[in-house]
This record gives sequence, structure tokens and C-alpha cells, in this order.
Amino acid sequence: HLQTNIRTDQELQSLSVAKLLEKIVAKENPTLVLLGKQAIDSDAGQTASILAGLLGWPQAGSASQVTLDDTKTMITVAREVDAGIQEVQMPLPAVISADLRLNEPRYATLPNLMKAKKKPMEVIKADSLGVDLAPRVQVLKVEEPPARAGGKKVADVDELLDKLRTEAKVL
Repeated sequence: HLQTNIRTDQELQSLSVAKLLEKIVAKENPTLVLLGKQAIDSDAGQTASILAGLLGWPQAGSASQVTLDDTKTMITVAREVDAGIQEVQMPLPAVISADLRLNEPRYATLPNLMKAKKKPMEVIKADSLGVDLAPRVQVLKVEEPPARAGGKKVADVDELLDKLRTEAKVL
């Protein structure tokens, strides 16, 4: 468990999270780091890519299926892209961000919840890792987009082409 002094109304940005995770990876020395696709607060989806860059490891995003080869040195990741399913293969260690299709959620039973409460959990204070958690990006303002003009009906193809040439100036 990584503990910070940041209040719930303050933002912990993707770069800071990636730097904290980099320190944890250096301590734990895993061969695979599996992260969610994006955060629920900023919806940025950047932490996995930044972490992979900091570590110098390959990264696959939006994984819907992960397969480890027999030698346990290569990993194949199926990921959804606009054109369908893309498969990428990369060496371990690696960073993967998960898509919601990667697994079927399970719900913990009461006996397992009670067992989990008894297990020790290491609490690491973020201050002890020497990472500056100050925000690097500041939102200056948020504006609504301008209202769109209503659509126009045309009688035929000739009128459509005429409007595209004279009004929209796209032809």
C-alpha cells in the first residue's frame, strides 16, 4: 500500500504515479508490471506508458489477452485497435495496461475477505521514496465548445454538391 499526504481534492498526476511505481519496481524487481488502462480521476491513461519509458521496458496498452511463452522470456499481448485485434510480442520485463476484457471480475466471498484482513500489508510512505509529487500541469480553464449550427435538408444530390462547394467550401 502506497500512502501519500495528498488530499482527495488534490490531483496526483500520471508522471508522479509513474515515478512512485518506478521506485517500487526497483525494490521488488518484477518481470511484469500490470496496470489499469486509465485512472478514474483524470482519465489520462498515461501512467503505463510513462512507467515503461522511465524503466526502458517495452509496453503494450489495452491488453485483452496475455500469453506467456514456454521459456518465460517473451509475452504475447492481444489488444483491441480500430481495425480489430492486434497481437504484439515483446521480451520480459515489460509493462502492460489492461483492457476491461482481460479478465472476468470475481467477487470475494466472506471467508476470503476475513482471511485477507489477517494478511499483513506493507505500507510505504510516498515521502520515503524521494519523489516530488507536485503537479507539473495546471488546468487554466475549461470551456464548452461553441454551439453547433443546425443541419439543413437538401432535396437532391445536386443541391448537396452546390452547398458543399459554396457554403462549406470543401469541394
